[in-house]
Amino acid sequence: MLSISPKHALLEEYARVAHALSAPARLSILEQLAQGERGVEALAQKTGLSLANCSQHLQQLRRSGLVTSRRDGKAVIYQISDAKTLDLMDLLRIVAERNLAQVDHILRGLAGDEDAPEPVSRADLAIRLAKGSVIVLDVRPADEYAAGHIPGALNTTVAELDQLVPKFAADAEIVAYCRGPYCVYAHQAVAALRRHGLNARRLEGGLPEWREDGRPVLTTPTGAQA
Repeated sequence: MLSISPKHALLEEYARVAHALSAPARLSILEQLAQGERGVEALAQKTGLSLANCSQHLQQLRRSGLVTSRRDGKAVIYQISDAKTLDLMDLLRIVAERNLAQVDHILRGLAGDEDAPEPVSRADLAIRLAKGSVIVLDVRPADEYAAGHIPGALNTTVAELDQLVPKFAADAEIVAYCRGPYCVYAHQAVAALRRHGLNARRLEGGLPEWREDGRPVLTTPTGAQA
């Protein structure tokens, strides 16, 4: 029997990583782990998966080297193994947006069938925060906000935005962010705010990318609502 060639062996390992990314449920798990380490029960609750199904997907991710685990008493805690995984997730988004018409259709629908404004870079947001010239909205769930958020960001939900609009000056500059490349909350928030005539844009990336840049992240025990 012929032994497998080194190149083929490498391609099999690369394909292992690609296969691990081939299920929407596993991408959803990675999105959650990008917010911070979590146990299986918390991941199952966040993603809507059963405990057994979530555990199976986590094993696939662990075998591919995309996540690692540690024991905390009886619990097993998972985390993303390498910050480059965030880059890989974002590259998937970029390739899909550039080449799949259905992705463009979905994103236009989120933007109210209009061209979405260009996102604000993290460097630009940092400058505007230092100047105090921007309102930043964190539209993730309150527990994720409490675990870590951009300093000065207000926590709200898309459903609550209509109640907040009267509090914003007509010329206010608003930047919304959420979980990262796959999160749609920021898209929805920006569309809702722009329907009210406000100058709203989305942050490029989300809280995980902001943190990975080495920028400050604030943790609070209870969160703060806008």
